Amino acid sequence: MSMTRPEKLLLLDTASLYFRAFYGVPDKITRSDGTPVNAIRGLLDMIARLTVEFEATHLIACWDDNWRPGWRVDLLPSYKAQRVAESVANGPDVEEVPDGLTAQIPLIREVLELAGVAIVGAADHEADDVIGTYASGARSAVDVVTGDRDLFQLVDDAHEVRVIYTARGMKNLELVTDEVIVGKYRVLPGQYVDYATLRGDASDGLPGVAGVGEKTAATLLGEYGSLESVRDAATDAESALSASVRSKLTAASDYLDVAPRVVRVVRDLDLPTPAKAGARLSAVTGKKRAELERLSNDWNLGGSVTRLLAALDTYS
Repeated sequence: MSMTRPEKLLLLDTASLYFRAFYGVPDKITRSDGTPVNAIRGLLDMIARLTVEFEATHLIACWDDNWRPGWRVDLLPSYKAQRVAESVANGPDVEEVPDGLTAQIPLIREVLELAGVAIVGAADHEADDVIGTYASGARSAVDVVTGDRDLFQLVDDAHEVRVIYTARGMKNLELVTDEVIVGKYRVLPGQYVDYATLRGDASDGLPGVAGVGEKTAATLLGEYGSLESVRDAATDAESALSASVRSKLTAASDYLDVAPRVVRVVRDLDLPTPAKAGARLSAVTGKKRAELERLSNDWNLGGSVTRLLAALDTYS
């Protein structure tokens, strides 16, 4: 790898990307036993492209060790409830995932490990929390790759943290900076947790404040700065808040007590440093390369492994 390349850490919201790959690549592509390999192929192609295009030097595939942590559910039982396929008493609930994708997840891990890609999760936490911790502690520029708006809270121009947003597909990647968030939502990245709390998000089971949409949420935060100050104004008879907004905030008081903690990503997990996690990108050589090429043939991974190896060869 050229020593002139400035350090940049690429953090993958891995599940977000392999779900996108599963739905974006035809599942008719299978290995000989009929197991689909579309998510693996798509994910490897994403990584090959992203590392080169965004000039990463380090890469961590952040993992959901628990996609619906109990401590978040205890605070807000509706959190991701609509995605639960099976409740588990003493462990992570089972997420509703297509069978064809479930079968590929162990294979995804195996291929990433052979390719030398660091995989990091944290007990009882989501990938978002792993991302939040690494992004907050990084000493270099950080690009977070996700299709999840929740991670917009991490955007920070001053610390060179931005989001590569995949919601419109890999052909329409959006680079999210402070300016983009202000332009789109009329709030600062540091206000995004409060904004999402007020607005709600049906995809995560966050009800929001009934009757408060995006415009009202942005207006309130523009005027008062934070959710805490908005709530203070709601209980202050002298404040300029309308009776209608006061009543909506009062009715949602229990929800507002807990929702920010649910929405806010954890930034202080005890994780291995990127160096200890093996995040520095390098060419795949020797036995691992031979094994990866063998798996590529056995699993019908086509050109995706070839393209990933070629991308990683630029780090030799």
